[in-house]
Amino acid sequence: MVAFVRARLDEEDRIARAAGGDSWRTPPDLPGEVHDRVGGIAFSVRMRGYEHHIARQDPSRTLRRIETNRVIVDEYAEVAALDTDSPAEDRPSGRAVGLGFAVRQMAAEHADHPEYKASWLPRYSR
Repeated sequence: MVAFVRARLDEEDRIARAAGGDSWRTPPDLPGEVHDRVGGIAFSVRMRGYEHHIARQDPSRTLRRIETNRVIVDEYAEVAALDTDSPAEDRPSGRAVGLGFAVRQMAAEHADHPEYKASWLPRYSR
């Protein structure tokens, strides 16, 4: 599962970099406006509410999200062997289950991918 999530993050990283990386952005207070690195308006998209979605999808924001997700995946990789349905009642096991839940959620985002495995579905317990 770790390799699967890392591969999806790598794919998304490549796409964001190919789309300009940090060479353009959409300012949060100006949704629909796409600015170049020095702040000039490169183009504007203002129609049917698309601008708010587009403003949240600029490559630099995507790259920041990918980096934060990689931290979670790397932390999980260190304790993944302890992620079981019946964890021990200790800190490492609790950490593994908690991080495992987060990484399973990341994997589930790609449930339509041919390499996704149903066994990676997030576990829910109360």
